[in-house]
Amino acid sequence: MSRRKTAPKTVTVTIDGKACQGVFGETILEIARANGLYIPTMCYLTKVLPIASCRMCVVEVEGVEGMILSCQERAVDGAVVHTQNEDLYRERQNIMRLYGVNHPLECGVCDKSGECDLQNKTLEFDVDQQPFAAKEQHRPVQDWGFVSYDPSLCIMCEKCVSVSNEITGNAALQIKAGGYKSTIVNTKMDLSDMSLGESAAVCPVGALVTTDFKYSSNAWELEKIPASCSHCSAACQLYYEVKNEKIYRVSNAYEFASLCGRGRFDFDFANRGAENIGIEKKQEAFDRAVEAFRGADTVIFSSRISNEEALILQKLKEKLGFRLVNHEAYAYQQFMRAYSTVSGAHLYSGTLADIADARAIIVLGTRIYDDNPQVYYHINMASKRHRARIVYMHPVEDGRLQDIVTQFIKYEVGTEDGVAALLAEILLQEKALPASIRAVLEDLDIGNLSAESNVGEEELADMAATLQRKTPCAIVAGADLYAHPKAVKIAKLLALLERYAGFTVMLVPPSVNTLGVSLICDLDKTAKGETVGYNAAADFVLSSGGDGDLDMPALNQQEGTFSSLDKAVVPTHVALSYGGFVLNDIANALGLTAAYTIDYTAQLPSAQGYTGMPFDTLPDSYEVTGAAHRGYALQAQPVEDKVEIEGIEELDGYDGVVVYRCDSQEMLAAKIRPNAERGDNAVLKGSEQFASAAKLRDGEVIEFMIDDIGMRRVFRIDTSMKGTVALTPQFDMGLSAPLLSSYRFSRLKFQSVES
Repeated sequence: MSRRKTAPKTVTVTIDGKACQGVFGETILEIARANGLYIPTMCYLTKVLPIASCRMCVVEVEGVEGMILSCQERAVDGAVVHTQNEDLYRERQNIMRLYGVNHPLECGVCDKSGECDLQNKTLEFDVDQQPFAAKEQHRPVQDWGFVSYDPSLCIMCEKCVSVSNEITGNAALQIKAGGYKSTIVNTKMDLSDMSLGESAAVCPVGALVTTDFKYSSNAWELEKIPASCSHCSAACQLYYEVKNEKIYRVSNAYEFASLCGRGRFDFDFANRGAENIGIEKKQEAFDRAVEAFRGADTVIFSSRISNEEALILQKLKEKLGFRLVNHEAYAYQQFMRAYSTVSGAHLYSGTLADIADARAIIVLGTRIYDDNPQVYYHINMASKRHRARIVYMHPVEDGRLQDIVTQFIKYEVGTEDGVAALLAEILLQEKALPASIRAVLEDLDIGNLSAESNVGEEELADMAATLQRKTPCAIVAGADLYAHPKAVKIAKLLALLERYAGFTVMLVPPSVNTLGVSLICDLDKTAKGETVGYNAAADFVLSSGGDGDLDMPALNQQEGTFSSLDKAVVPTHVALSYGGFVLNDIANALGLTAAYTIDYTAQLPSAQGYTGMPFDTLPDSYEVTGAAHRGYALQAQPVEDKVEIEGIEELDGYDGVVVYRCDSQEMLAAKIRPNAERGDNAVLKGSEQFASAAKLRDGEVIEFMIDDIGMRRVFRIDTSMKGTVALTPQFDMGLSAPLLSSYRFSRLKFQSVES
């Protein structure tokens, strides 16, 4: 299953008199763009397959009769191509006239005005008259929740439909054909579907726009602040579009990159608490914070901080001697260290590009649609572009993945170590292994592991047979594994698959900067004594003890870097001002010296792959597996490997009803844009079977504990769910979230509060 790499065959074509080199299989349009030559398009998107609906990209090739579409025509070595002449100009001009037949001239009030492809190309091709006409159709504006659709503005370029199918994967948008009556239809009408924002982003006119942005501002009035998303470890590139100290919307380089719904819509989290506090009170708060750090035995923090803040905390730990606790990052750090002892590298091998390019993917230990939508998007790309086989392994089935998952393998809660052992045993059967590893695998009681985990040997054999015919292969592993009681064993078993079976493996970090924190900080497992709580993502952060009530800027109010799941150091910038003090101010009062937080960017540890590059010199782009990003790639560091694994003991199963910590996209959507009918966001969501087993009624309010942290939830029955595992979010927990240290599944022991 290893991936064979061969040198790509090159082709040379002459485009408008310029000799251009490309790779065999590339289209004329791709080669032209790569060589800086302009061919106009209206429907083309780099990140999806050619749509070929607009015909604006027509070119002429010597020896070929008629005009051809450069977006889908593969370049032939030696071809001579003309992209600009009088005939092509007239053809494109007539296309633009046809686009204007039913498109009303509402530019003065259209949200797309100033950044509209139709507007720009109407001027480019000098269309100042309209010789064509058609009967106007009744096309009312439609509210689709997070986006609105105006059919009268739609030019049927089909970009939104392609994105809905090939990228976000929900296939909600489809074409309803009918000549001039053609329109785009939303087949699902799920008002909580935030992924439609990605379809709205690529709309070249104003047919699809984000509902909350409509009629709020002209595009040219907004300042675009480049930043990185703080909602998950993908740390996607985005722009906060700001005017008068307010973020109006979030956008991205949609031609090449994608952004999930939460990144696009959940931008209103700035900390405004310090704006109206007097200077004297600010000084008092600052003095209390300094003394809290000085007297603390432990600092507890979350991974929603920058690399620079993580380094400041590490330096303060070294100076003051307190414990530094981040349960989530500690679990991930220990998992990666165990993984490295077998893989021989301090980072996992996989990238998002590897996932999209895979022909087979195993997803283990994560509800990936919710945990990291960007990884899910790339899994969907692999499915749609390469017909990749997707094996989804989890105790809870996810119906939202049914269109791409080719095999769902349900295992019992708590048995991930047994599942990892079963995978290693069957996928390494024909591989050359050290004798000690082979002995451990041969000593496994496969029948017992299969019975206890509820994973059938036939299921695994079917999966393995398919994977033998698929290459390259990838594994996506997630947060269910890192705090598992047998996490070290699981890590080593997965590392065997990377090292000896040729899999690319992505160990998805749970939070935006879990990877960075795990590389930069010397973390402690437990807290002691007086503690200070620190989390830059919350509006107000309270200590879990002591006097250290910290009021800190949110991540859209800070400058610094994150370490993304693509193993890249990506910058973020200040979108909104902050009226209080920052961690660097506290650090300076405690004896460190730096004018700005970003002065620490150049001090990030080289032993962990950071380059020592100052913040202000970070490159605008770098290349990693073919994709351009701001920032730079972490340098992989070798680790002295000890290829040793232990046998699997009896598996720990969970009886009764179980609760699973997971921030579902639907719950997040309700938080961002509350449903007028129910307003549900922080709910416990379970199946009818769960309700029966737990003796709960829909709408019942209950309280329960996880790791000594109290939760109050409204229980809701979700008829799409099955089994006796319910979902509970943690996005509303503030500083309590970093205190959660256990495996994500817990037996539910609750107390009813009210109905």
